[in-house]
Amino acid sequence: MTTRLLTNPVFLEHLVPAGHPERPDRLRAIEKALGDEAFAKLDRREAQSADESAVILAHPESHLAFVKRRIPQEGLARLDADASVSPTSFEAAMTAIGGALELVDGVFAGTIDNGFLAARPPGHHAEKETAMGFCLFNTAAVAARHAQRARGAERVAIVDFDVHHGNGTQDIFWADPTVLYCSTHQMPLYPGTGAKGETGEHGTIVNAPLSPGDAGEHFRQAFKDRVLSAIDDFAPDLIIVSAGFDAHHRDPLAEINLIEDDFDWATGKLLDAAGRHASNRLVSLLEGGYDLAGLAGSVAAHVNRLMRG
Repeated sequence: MTTRLLTNPVFLEHLVPAGHPERPDRLRAIEKALGDEAFAKLDRREAQSADESAVILAHPESHLAFVKRRIPQEGLARLDADASVSPTSFEAAMTAIGGALELVDGVFAGTIDNGFLAARPPGHHAEKETAMGFCLFNTAAVAARHAQRARGAERVAIVDFDVHHGNGTQDIFWADPTVLYCSTHQMPLYPGTGAKGETGEHGTIVNAPLSPGDAGEHFRQAFKDRVLSAIDDFAPDLIIVSAGFDAHHRDPLAEINLIEDDFDWATGKLLDAAGRHASNRLVSLLEGGYDLAGLAGSVAAHVNRLMRG
């Protein structure tokens, strides 16, 4: 079993205002956790930047141009109320995309079994034409389109267990019957989307909202009833995980009470589904998670489960 871990120092150079939850220390906490001897067998590589043309797989050229135009030469600039950029932010976002594409290529080539990308900025709030919620480009959406265009995947499933609904991924694939988007998330909570009745034009949007205060039993039931059953019906050629860990009970931005074992369990169920339908092809991309201890422990559980297959 070969699990590839991709990261890059440039992700630390995407700077945010003081006190912002999506801060470089998130990746330092993950790096420390994955430095444990238990992770010695990880295939560690440095993510490489994607060509700008990759962005156009999921976003119009006007959005690419907008983000590039807003990158400051020094200091910080805002794209919206939540998304800030610094001089290296565009390079960081393009390297996140490059890492995601490398993992997709690796699982289709058979050189790796699965992989985890520890990158920032995250991506799942970025809509087709809008940067928002800490996100510039939708990395998971670009990876799904790359799998279809470059690797011949007919159907791709994106499973998002970040505590915030991935409005951007839903927006991009709302009318697309070839991409299944499944999300567990807290409602009500930012960004306000993700009701069960939001199913897309072809029934390929599957939302499983959780209530404030819900814990592992509620998450696991929703995952089994809504997410896993939808994956089995869809039978994807690839599973992409939007792996946010802010549903952890320690996280300051939400009120769901998951523990590390819940992320281990969900990862195992997704690996089982990938084994049934996708020749084990599964790629995981970091999204949220803002308590450093909760994030580090949850990522460690997630990656350990990936390594066990």
